[in-house]
Amino acid sequence: MEIYCTRPGCLRPQNSFADLDDMTTLKTIQQKFCTTCGMPLILDGRYLPVRLLGQGGFGAAFLARDRRTPAMRTCVVKQFQPAGDLSPQQLAIAHTLFEREAEVLERLGNKHPQIPDLMAFFPLEITSQIPGKQDRFFYLVQEFIDGQNLEEELKSQGNFSEEQVREVFVEMLKILSFVHENDTIHRDIKPSNIMRSKTNGRLYLLDFGAVKQVTQSPGVTSSGRSTGIYSMGFAPPEQMAGRTVFPSTDLYALAVTCIMLLTGKEPQELFDAYSNEWNWRSQATVSDRFADILDRLLLSTPSQRFQGVQEVLTALNATSPPPQSPPSPPSPISPQSPHFSTFEVLRGAAFTGFEGGLLLIVLRSLGFAPAIGTIAWLLILSALIFVQYRRFIEKYDLLILAVVTLAIVFFIPPFHQAFLWEAILFIPVFASCGAVAFTALFRLISKLIAKFL
Repeated sequence: MEIYCTRPGCLRPQNSFADLDDMTTLKTIQQKFCTTCGMPLILDGRYLPVRLLGQGGFGAAFLARDRRTPAMRTCVVKQFQPAGDLSPQQLAIAHTLFEREAEVLERLGNKHPQIPDLMAFFPLEITSQIPGKQDRFFYLVQEFIDGQNLEEELKSQGNFSEEQVREVFVEMLKILSFVHENDTIHRDIKPSNIMRSKTNGRLYLLDFGAVKQVTQSPGVTSSGRSTGIYSMGFAPPEQMAGRTVFPSTDLYALAVTCIMLLTGKEPQELFDAYSNEWNWRSQATVSDRFADILDRLLLSTPSQRFQGVQEVLTALNATSPPPQSPPSPPSPISPQSPHFSTFEVLRGAAFTGFEGGLLLIVLRSLGFAPAIGTIAWLLILSALIFVQYRRFIEKYDLLILAVVTLAIVFFIPPFHQAFLWEAILFIPVFASCGAVAFTALFRLISKLIAKFL
Protein backbone atom coordinates (compact mmCIF):
# COMPACT_ATOMS: atom_id res chain seq x y z
CA MET A 1 0.00 0.00 0.00
CA GLU A 2 1.15 3.52 -0.80
CA ILE A 3 1.21 6.12 2.01
CA TYR A 4 2.18 9.75 1.48
CA CYS A 5 4.36 11.59 4.00
CA THR A 6 2.89 14.89 5.22
CA ARG A 7 6.11 16.44 6.52
CA PRO A 8 6.72 19.72 4.63
CA GLY A 9 9.80 19.44 2.44
CA CYS A 10 10.18 15.66 2.59
CA LEU A 11 12.39 14.70 -0.36
CA ARG A 12 10.66 11.37 -1.11
CA PRO A 13 7.18 11.53 0.43
CA GLN A 14 5.77 8.48 -1.37
CA ASN A 15 6.17 5.30 0.71
CA SER A 16 5.25 1.75 -0.25
CA PHE A 17 4.52 -1.02 2.30
CA ALA A 18 3.71 -4.45 0.93
CA ASP A 19 2.59 -5.78 4.32
CA LEU A 20 -0.27 -3.24 4.43
CA ASP A 21 -1.90 -4.91 1.43
CA ASP A 22 -3.12 -7.45 3.94
CA MET A 23 -6.31 -6.02 5.45
CA THR A 24 -5.74 -7.61 8.86
CA THR A 25 -2.28 -6.02 9.14
CA LEU A 26 -3.62 -2.70 7.87
CA LYS A 27 -6.32 -2.63 10.55
CA THR A 28 -4.12 -3.65 13.47
CA ILE A 29 -0.66 -2.15 12.92
CA GLN A 30 0.13 0.67 15.33
CA GLN A 31 2.22 3.00 13.15
CA LYS A 32 4.33 3.33 10.04
CA PHE A 33 7.11 5.87 9.50
CA CYS A 34 8.41 7.63 6.40
CA THR A 35 11.45 5.79 5.08
CA THR A 36 13.05 9.11 4.16
CA CYS A 37 12.42 11.51 7.08
CA GLY A 38 10.91 9.35 9.84
CA MET A 39 7.58 11.22 9.95
CA PRO A 40 4.65 9.22 11.42
CA LEU A 41 2.40 8.26 8.52
CA ILE A 42 -0.78 6.97 10.17
CA LEU A 43 -2.37 10.19 11.44
CA ASP A 44 -4.36 10.11 14.68
CA GLY A 45 -4.08 6.33 14.54
CA ARG A 46 -6.49 6.00 11.63
CA TYR A 47 -5.97 8.31 8.62
CA LEU A 48 -3.66 7.14 5.80
CA PRO A 49 -2.67 9.94 3.37
CA VAL A 50 -2.55 8.60 -0.20
CA ARG A 51 -1.52 11.60 -2.31
CA LEU A 52 -1.17 15.37 -2.27
CA LEU A 53 -4.26 17.20 -3.55
CA GLY A 54 -2.99 20.75 -3.38
CA GLN A 55 -0.94 23.29 -1.48
CA GLY A 56 -1.65 26.91 -0.57
CA GLY A 57 -0.38 29.73 1.55
CA PHE A 58 -1.50 28.29 4.88
CA GLY A 59 -1.58 24.55 4.32
CA ALA A 60 -1.65 21.42 2.23
CA ALA A 61 -4.50 19.01 1.48
CA PHE A 62 -4.11 15.25 1.08
CA LEU A 63 -6.43 12.55 -0.15
CA ALA A 64 -6.60 9.94 2.63
CA ARG A 65 -8.33 6.72 3.72
CA ASP A 66 -9.90 6.07 7.11
CA ARG A 67 -8.80 2.60 8.23
CA ARG A 68 -11.31 2.59 11.11
CA THR A 69 -14.24 2.31 8.70
CA PRO A 70 -15.29 -0.97 7.02
CA ALA A 71 -14.94 0.39 3.48
CA MET A 72 -11.81 2.47 4.17
CA ARG A 73 -13.78 5.67 3.58
CA THR A 74 -12.04 8.33 1.49
CA CYS A 75 -11.55 11.72 3.15
CA VAL A 76 -9.50 14.92 2.89
CA VAL A 77 -6.76 15.67 5.41
CA LYS A 78 -5.76 19.34 5.64
CA GLN A 79 -2.49 20.20 7.35
CA PHE A 80 -1.78 23.64 8.77
CA GLN A 81 1.42 24.47 6.93
CA PRO A 82 2.09 28.21 6.55
CA ALA A 83 4.51 29.14 3.78
CA GLY A 84 7.39 31.60 4.16
CA ASP A 85 8.68 33.38 7.23
CA LEU A 86 5.65 34.60 9.14
CA SER A 87 5.83 36.86 12.16
CA PRO A 88 4.42 35.49 15.45
CA GLN A 89 1.33 37.66 14.95
CA GLN A 90 0.78 36.43 11.37
CA LEU A 91 1.31 32.84 12.48
CA ALA A 92 -1.25 33.26 15.26
CA ILE A 93 -3.81 34.69 12.80
CA ALA A 94 -3.18 31.86 10.33
CA HIS A 95 -3.55 29.25 13.08
CA THR A 96 -6.76 30.91 14.24
CA LEU A 97 -8.17 30.74 10.71
CA PHE A 98 -7.33 27.05 10.52
CA GLU A 99 -9.02 26.32 13.85
CA ARG A 100 -11.97 28.45 12.79
CA GLU A 101 -12.50 26.32 9.71
CA ALA A 102 -12.76 23.23 11.92
CA GLU A 103 -15.22 24.98 14.23
CA VAL A 104 -17.42 26.15 11.36
CA LEU A 105 -17.41 22.77 9.61
CA GLU A 106 -18.43 21.12 12.88
CA ARG A 107 -21.23 23.65 13.37
CA LEU A 108 -22.45 23.94 9.78
CA GLY A 109 -21.22 20.93 7.79
CA ASN A 110 -23.08 18.36 9.83
CA LYS A 111 -26.31 20.35 9.42
CA HIS A 112 -26.24 21.14 5.70
CA PRO A 113 -25.87 18.54 2.93
CA GLN A 114 -23.86 20.90 0.66
CA ILE A 115 -21.15 21.78 3.17
CA PRO A 116 -18.50 19.10 3.87
CA ASP A 117 -18.71 17.36 7.25
CA LEU A 118 -15.92 17.66 9.80
CA MET A 119 -14.53 14.25 10.77
CA ALA A 120 -11.60 15.14 13.06
CA PHE A 121 -9.30 17.93 14.24
CA PHE A 122 -6.08 17.10 16.06
CA PRO A 123 -2.44 18.19 16.66
CA LEU A 124 0.68 16.10 16.11
CA GLU A 125 3.92 16.85 17.97
CA ILE A 126 7.10 15.05 16.92
CA THR A 127 10.86 15.42 17.15
CA SER A 128 12.12 17.83 14.51
CA GLN A 129 14.82 17.02 12.01
CA ILE A 130 16.64 19.98 13.58
CA PRO A 131 18.35 18.66 16.76
CA GLY A 132 16.80 19.83 20.02
CA LYS A 133 13.61 21.11 18.45
CA GLN A 134 10.01 19.85 18.43
CA ASP A 135 7.69 20.22 15.42
CA ARG A 136 3.99 20.77 16.01
CA PHE A 137 1.49 20.11 13.21
CA PHE A 138 -2.27 20.58 13.11
CA TYR A 139 -4.64 18.48 11.01
CA LEU A 140 -8.27 18.84 9.96
CA VAL A 141 -10.10 15.88 8.42
CA GLN A 142 -13.23 16.51 6.37
CA GLU A 143 -15.60 14.78 4.01
CA PHE A 144 -14.20 14.18 0.51
CA ILE A 145 -16.28 15.52 -2.38
CA ASP A 146 -15.27 13.68 -5.53
CA GLY A 147 -15.73 16.05 -8.44
CA GLN A 148 -14.54 19.14 -10.28
CA ASN A 149 -14.62 22.68 -8.99
CA LEU A 150 -16.17 25.32 -11.25
CA GLU A 151 -12.83 26.84 -12.17
CA GLU A 152 -11.79 23.46 -13.57
CA GLU A 153 -15.16 23.09 -15.33
CA LEU A 154 -14.73 26.52 -16.93
CA LYS A 155 -11.30 25.58 -18.29
CA SER A 156 -12.43 22.22 -19.63
CA GLN A 157 -15.91 23.07 -20.94
CA GLY A 158 -15.76 26.76 -21.81
CA ASN A 159 -18.14 29.58 -20.90
CA PHE A 160 -21.30 28.70 -18.97
CA SER A 161 -24.71 29.51 -20.44
CA GLU A 162 -27.09 31.77 -18.53
CA GLU A 163 -29.13 28.72 -17.52
CA GLN A 164 -26.05 27.00 -16.09
CA VAL A 165 -24.98 30.13 -14.22
CA ARG A 166 -28.48 30.62 -12.83
CA GLU A 167 -28.31 27.08 -11.45
CA VAL A 168 -25.02 27.86 -9.71
CA PHE A 169 -26.38 31.22 -8.52
CA VAL A 170 -29.54 29.80 -6.96
CA GLU A 171 -27.78 26.81 -5.35
CA MET A 172 -25.14 29.04 -3.78
CA LEU A 173 -27.81 31.47 -2.58
CA LYS A 174 -29.52 28.61 -0.75
CA ILE A 175 -26.26 27.58 0.93
CA LEU A 176 -25.40 31.19 1.80
CA SER A 177 -28.86 31.66 3.29
CA PHE A 178 -28.06 28.86 5.75
CA VAL A 179 -24.55 30.21 6.41
CA HIS A 180 -25.78 33.76 7.05
CA GLU A 181 -28.66 32.59 9.23
CA ASN A 182 -26.03 30.96 11.43
CA ASP A 183 -24.29 34.33 11.92
CA THR A 184 -21.38 33.48 9.63
CA ILE A 185 -19.93 35.10 6.51
CA HIS A 186 -17.86 32.91 4.20
CA ARG A 187 -15.67 35.72 2.73
CA ASP A 188 -14.07 33.61 -0.01
CA ILE A 189 -16.71 32.75 -2.61
CA LYS A 190 -15.06 31.95 -5.96
CA PRO A 191 -15.29 29.22 -8.64
CA SER A 192 -12.44 27.15 -7.16
CA ASN A 193 -14.35 26.92 -3.86
CA ILE A 194 -17.52 25.54 -5.47
CA MET A 195 -17.32 21.81 -6.19
CA ARG A 196 -19.68 19.75 -8.33
CA SER A 197 -19.94 16.14 -7.17
CA LYS A 198 -19.41 13.43 -9.79
CA THR A 199 -21.74 11.18 -7.83
CA ASN A 200 -24.93 13.24 -7.68
CA GLY A 201 -24.14 16.47 -9.58
CA ARG A 202 -24.81 18.52 -6.45
CA LEU A 203 -22.84 21.73 -5.82
CA TYR A 204 -20.86 22.06 -2.57
CA LEU A 205 -19.37 25.16 -0.94
CA LEU A 206 -15.80 24.53 0.26
CA ASP A 207 -12.99 26.23 2.18
CA PHE A 208 -14.36 27.89 5.28
CA GLY A 209 -10.89 28.96 6.42
CA ALA A 210 -11.61 32.67 5.93
CA VAL A 211 -15.06 32.79 7.56
CA LYS A 212 -16.03 35.55 9.95
CA GLN A 213 -18.56 35.43 12.73
CA VAL A 214 -21.09 38.24 12.36
CA THR A 215 -21.30 38.82 16.10
CA GLN A 216 -17.89 38.10 17.53
CA SER A 217 -14.98 36.27 16.02
CA PRO A 218 -11.37 35.49 16.83
CA GLY A 219 -9.07 37.20 14.38
CA VAL A 220 -10.99 40.46 14.18
CA THR A 221 -10.25 43.66 16.02
CA SER A 222 -12.41 45.23 18.69
CA SER A 223 -13.69 47.68 16.08
CA GLY A 224 -15.31 44.81 14.20
CA ARG A 225 -12.90 44.93 11.29
CA SER A 226 -11.99 41.69 9.60
CA THR A 227 -8.59 40.21 8.94
CA GLY A 228 -7.12 40.84 5.49
CA ILE A 229 -7.84 37.37 4.07
CA TYR A 230 -9.48 37.50 0.65
CA SER A 231 -9.13 36.46 -2.99
CA MET A 232 -8.10 39.33 -5.25
CA GLY A 233 -10.78 40.25 -7.76
CA PHE A 234 -13.63 38.56 -5.88
CA ALA A 235 -13.55 40.61 -2.67
CA PRO A 236 -15.50 43.90 -2.54
CA PRO A 237 -13.92 47.20 -1.43
CA GLU A 238 -14.95 46.92 2.23
CA GLN A 239 -13.24 43.55 2.56
CA MET A 240 -10.03 44.61 0.79
CA ALA A 241 -9.84 47.69 3.04
CA GLY A 242 -10.12 45.51 6.15
CA ARG A 243 -13.42 47.07 7.19
CA THR A 244 -16.56 45.38 8.51
CA VAL A 245 -17.99 42.73 6.20
CA PHE A 246 -21.66 41.90 5.66
CA PRO A 247 -23.83 39.21 4.05
CA SER A 248 -23.75 41.41 0.93
CA THR A 249 -19.96 40.89 0.91
CA ASP A 250 -20.55 37.23 0.03
CA LEU A 251 -23.22 38.23 -2.51
CA TYR A 252 -20.73 40.53 -4.27
CA ALA A 253 -18.21 37.68 -4.56
CA LEU A 254 -20.96 35.36 -5.85
CA ALA A 255 -21.84 37.91 -8.55
CA VAL A 256 -18.16 38.13 -9.60
CA THR A 257 -18.13 34.33 -9.77
CA CYS A 258 -21.17 34.41 -12.07
CA ILE A 259 -19.75 36.97 -14.52
CA MET A 260 -16.49 35.00 -14.64
CA LEU A 261 -18.42 31.85 -15.57
CA LEU A 262 -20.48 33.76 -18.17
CA THR A 263 -17.52 35.45 -19.88
CA GLY A 264 -14.69 32.99 -19.24
CA LYS A 265 -12.48 35.89 -18.14
CA GLU A 266 -10.67 36.65 -14.89
CA PRO A 267 -12.18 39.40 -12.70
CA GLN A 268 -9.17 41.63 -13.38
CA GLU A 269 -10.03 41.56 -17.10
CA LEU A 270 -13.64 42.59 -16.45
CA PHE A 271 -13.02 45.40 -13.96
CA ASP A 272 -11.83 48.76 -15.29
CA ALA A 273 -9.75 50.20 -12.45
CA TYR A 274 -9.42 53.53 -14.26
CA SER A 275 -13.17 54.21 -14.24
CA ASN A 276 -13.91 51.94 -11.24
CA GLU A 277 -16.52 50.01 -13.25
CA TRP A 278 -17.34 46.42 -14.16
CA ASN A 279 -17.49 46.10 -17.96
CA TRP A 280 -18.82 42.59 -18.58
CA ARG A 281 -22.29 42.75 -20.15
CA SER A 282 -21.09 43.14 -23.73
CA GLN A 283 -19.01 39.98 -23.33
CA ALA A 284 -21.83 37.68 -22.23
CA THR A 285 -25.16 36.52 -23.62
CA VAL A 286 -27.52 37.13 -20.74
CA SER A 287 -31.03 38.46 -20.11
CA ASP A 288 -31.46 42.03 -18.90
CA ARG A 289 -33.16 40.92 -15.68
CA PHE A 290 -30.36 38.61 -14.59
CA ALA A 291 -27.70 41.12 -15.67
CA ASP A 292 -29.42 43.89 -13.68
CA ILE A 293 -29.42 41.73 -10.57
CA LEU A 294 -25.73 40.92 -10.94
CA ASP A 295 -24.90 44.59 -11.56
CA ARG A 296 -26.72 45.58 -8.38
CA LEU A 297 -24.72 43.01 -6.40
CA LEU A 298 -21.50 44.38 -7.93
CA LEU A 299 -21.99 47.91 -6.60
CA SER A 300 -19.03 49.12 -4.57
CA THR A 301 -21.14 50.48 -1.68
CA PRO A 302 -22.55 47.66 0.53
CA SER A 303 -25.76 49.56 1.34
CA GLN A 304 -26.65 49.80 -2.36
CA ARG A 305 -26.53 46.04 -2.95
CA PHE A 306 -29.24 43.56 -2.09
CA GLN A 307 -28.86 43.12 1.63
CA GLY A 308 -29.66 39.43 1.89
CA VAL A 309 -30.34 36.24 0.01
CA GLN A 310 -34.12 36.55 0.22
CA GLU A 311 -34.05 39.96 -1.49
CA VAL A 312 -32.04 38.47 -4.36
CA LEU A 313 -34.36 35.47 -4.75
CA THR A 314 -37.41 37.77 -4.73
CA ALA A 315 -35.89 39.93 -7.47
CA LEU A 316 -34.89 36.85 -9.46
CA ASN A 317 -38.40 35.39 -9.36
CA ALA A 318 -40.37 38.63 -9.73
CA THR A 319 -42.24 39.51 -12.93
CA SER A 320 -41.62 43.27 -12.63
CA PRO A 321 -38.19 44.88 -13.05
CA PRO A 322 -35.84 44.29 -10.09
CA PRO A 323 -35.88 47.03 -7.42
CA GLN A 324 -33.37 49.78 -7.98
CA SER A 325 -30.62 50.67 -5.54
CA PRO A 326 -31.06 53.70 -3.26
CA PRO A 327 -30.74 56.99 -5.15
CA SER A 328 -27.92 58.41 -3.02
CA PRO A 329 -25.05 58.24 -3.53
CA PRO A 330 -25.41 57.62 -7.29
CA SER A 331 -24.40 54.21 -8.57
CA PRO A 332 -21.06 54.06 -10.39
CA ILE A 333 -22.54 51.44 -12.73
CA SER A 334 -25.57 51.90 -14.95
CA PRO A 335 -26.96 48.72 -16.49
CA GLN A 336 -28.84 50.68 -19.17
CA SER A 337 -26.02 51.52 -21.58
CA PRO A 338 -22.32 50.84 -22.14
CA HIS A 339 -19.84 52.89 -20.11
CA PHE A 340 -16.50 54.10 -21.39
CA SER A 341 -13.55 55.47 -19.50
CA THR A 342 -11.79 58.60 -20.78
CA PHE A 343 -8.97 56.42 -22.10
CA GLU A 344 -11.45 54.25 -24.05
CA VAL A 345 -13.13 57.33 -25.55
CA LEU A 346 -9.82 58.82 -26.70
CA ARG A 347 -8.64 55.47 -28.02
CA GLY A 348 -11.84 55.16 -30.03
CA ALA A 349 -11.44 58.70 -31.35
CA ALA A 350 -7.87 57.93 -32.50
CA PHE A 351 -9.09 54.82 -34.33
CA THR A 352 -12.05 56.60 -35.94
CA GLY A 353 -9.87 59.52 -37.08
CA PHE A 354 -7.25 57.15 -38.52
CA GLU A 355 -9.86 55.14 -40.41
CA GLY A 356 -11.52 58.36 -41.57
CA GLY A 357 -8.24 59.54 -43.07
CA LEU A 358 -7.71 56.26 -44.91
CA LEU A 359 -11.31 56.30 -46.11
CA LEU A 360 -10.85 59.81 -47.49
CA ILE A 361 -7.83 58.59 -49.50
CA VAL A 362 -9.80 55.64 -50.92
CA LEU A 363 -12.88 57.70 -51.91
CA ARG A 364 -10.78 60.36 -53.61
CA SER A 365 -8.69 57.74 -55.46
CA LEU A 366 -11.78 55.94 -56.72
CA GLY A 367 -13.12 59.18 -58.20
CA PHE A 368 -16.40 59.51 -56.31
CA ALA A 369 -18.30 62.76 -56.79
CA PRO A 370 -17.83 65.11 -53.80
CA ALA A 371 -21.44 64.83 -52.61
CA ILE A 372 -21.59 61.04 -52.92
CA GLY A 373 -18.13 60.65 -51.42
CA THR A 374 -19.06 62.83 -48.44
CA ILE A 375 -22.27 60.85 -47.77
CA ALA A 376 -20.40 57.51 -48.03
CA TRP A 377 -17.64 58.84 -45.76
CA LEU A 378 -20.14 59.93 -43.09
CA LEU A 379 -22.12 56.66 -43.26
CA ILE A 380 -19.02 54.47 -42.87
CA LEU A 381 -17.67 56.60 -40.00
CA SER A 382 -21.08 56.39 -38.29
CA ALA A 383 -20.97 52.61 -38.62
CA LEU A 384 -17.48 52.54 -37.09
CA ILE A 385 -18.62 54.66 -34.15
CA PHE A 386 -21.70 52.44 -33.66
CA VAL A 387 -19.76 49.15 -33.53
CA GLN A 388 -17.37 50.71 -31.00
CA TYR A 389 -20.27 52.01 -28.91
CA ARG A 390 -21.81 48.52 -28.81
CA ARG A 391 -18.35 47.07 -28.06
CA PHE A 392 -18.44 44.79 -31.10
CA ILE A 393 -14.85 45.89 -31.62
CA GLU A 394 -12.56 47.15 -28.85
CA LYS A 395 -9.03 47.08 -27.46
CA TYR A 396 -6.75 45.03 -29.73
CA ASP A 397 -9.43 44.78 -32.43
CA LEU A 398 -8.95 48.48 -33.15
CA LEU A 399 -5.19 48.14 -33.64
CA ILE A 400 -5.57 45.06 -35.84
CA LEU A 401 -8.20 46.74 -38.06
CA ALA A 402 -6.09 49.90 -38.34
CA VAL A 403 -3.02 47.93 -39.45
CA VAL A 404 -5.03 45.79 -41.92
CA THR A 405 -6.79 48.76 -43.55
CA LEU A 406 -3.52 50.71 -43.78
CA ALA A 407 -1.88 47.73 -45.52
CA ILE A 408 -4.80 47.41 -47.96
CA VAL A 409 -4.66 51.09 -48.92
CA PHE A 410 -0.86 51.11 -49.06
CA PHE A 411 -0.37 48.01 -51.22
CA ILE A 412 -3.42 48.06 -53.57
CA PRO A 413 -2.79 50.71 -56.27
CA PRO A 414 -6.42 51.73 -57.07
CA PHE A 415 -6.89 52.83 -53.43
CA HIS A 416 -4.02 55.33 -53.38
CA GLN A 417 -3.35 56.37 -56.99
CA ALA A 418 -4.25 60.05 -56.33
CA PHE A 419 -1.82 60.43 -53.41
CA LEU A 420 1.90 60.26 -52.71
CA TRP A 421 3.28 57.61 -50.34
CA GLU A 422 4.01 60.25 -47.71
CA ALA A 423 0.42 61.47 -47.82
CA ILE A 424 -0.89 57.95 -47.26
CA LEU A 425 0.91 57.89 -43.92
CA PHE A 426 0.48 61.54 -42.97
CA ILE A 427 -3.25 62.01 -43.61
CA PRO A 428 -4.61 59.19 -41.33
CA VAL A 429 -2.10 60.03 -38.56
CA PHE A 430 -2.99 63.73 -38.75
CA ALA A 431 -6.72 62.88 -38.76
CA SER A 432 -6.24 60.58 -35.77
CA CYS A 433 -4.45 63.27 -33.74
CA GLY A 434 -7.08 65.83 -34.70
CA ALA A 435 -9.92 63.53 -33.63
CA VAL A 436 -8.23 62.88 -30.25
CA ALA A 437 -7.68 66.61 -29.67
CA PHE A 438 -11.26 67.51 -30.63
CA THR A 439 -12.73 64.70 -28.46
CA ALA A 440 -10.59 65.64 -25.45
CA LEU A 441 -11.63 69.30 -25.76
CA PHE A 442 -15.30 68.37 -26.17
CA ARG A 443 -15.17 66.04 -23.12
CA LEU A 444 -13.47 68.71 -21.03
CA ILE A 445 -16.02 71.36 -21.97
CA SER A 446 -18.90 68.96 -21.28
CA LYS A 447 -17.57 68.19 -17.80
CA LEU A 448 -17.08 71.89 -17.03
CA ILE A 449 -20.63 72.70 -18.14
CA ALA A 450 -22.03 69.79 -16.10
CA LYS A 451 -20.05 70.93 -13.05
CA PHE A 452 -21.28 74.52 -13.11
CA LEU A 453 -24.86 73.74 -14.11
